[in-house]
Amino acid sequence: MKSIIITGAGSGLGKELALRYSRQGYHLLLIGRTLEKLKDVQKQIQAENGQADSFTVDVSSPSEIQAFISNAAEEFSLYGVINNAGIGHFGPLEKMSHAEIEEMLHINVLGTIYMSQAVLPYLVKNNEGLVMNIVSTAGLRGKINESAYAASKFAVRGFTESLQIEYAHTGIHVKAVYMGGMDTPFWDHNNFIKDKSGLRSPAEIADKILANIEKDAIIIESDK
Repeated sequence: MKSIIITGAGSGLGKELALRYSRQGYHLLLIGRTLEKLKDVQKQIQAENGQADSFTVDVSSPSEIQAFISNAAEEFSLYGVINNAGIGHFGPLEKMSHAEIEEMLHINVLGTIYMSQAVLPYLVKNNEGLVMNIVSTAGLRGKINESAYAASKFAVRGFTESLQIEYAHTGIHVKAVYMGGMDTPFWDHNNFIKDKSGLRSPAEIADKILANIEKDAIIIESDK
């Protein structure tokens, strides 16, 4: 059975994509910071007769990623990775701390790069696979009070578009997902969006991603 890694799989879009790819017959490797949440998703997958395993991995740590991928490759048939883990800090740039800026760069940018770099050799060996990077519409255009966040997402966009060119003549499919705000725990640590009633659900976004999976750039706008 082919295995797909999903980072940030304990809730929101990562969870919904995990459930959907499991229904397509893939084995899921669920990555996140909170094992309890990952285990809950794993139980949901197993309740539908799917297969999944859960692991806590710091995606900003190249050594943790490499150790995880090396071990996973010995036990599972790695088919792809969905780089979904991300964090956002918002507000005027002059009021943002260096720690907040660095956290976004480490998780959003370096986490995506490190994880892709670790997985790709196994996909190249088999000449097949999937690399999907969840970017956000902040990677398409700048937005007020999102300067550093948008910078991290523009970086992921450039990284993804470059990979698409590099692997265009292989069996590896590289996808970029640009979606507007979702009603997920992503917003729980800040007050940037106080009224989430107009946001799409993670389930709706996941369905739209799979419905448009043949596209290299999947753009899902929202009103927020």
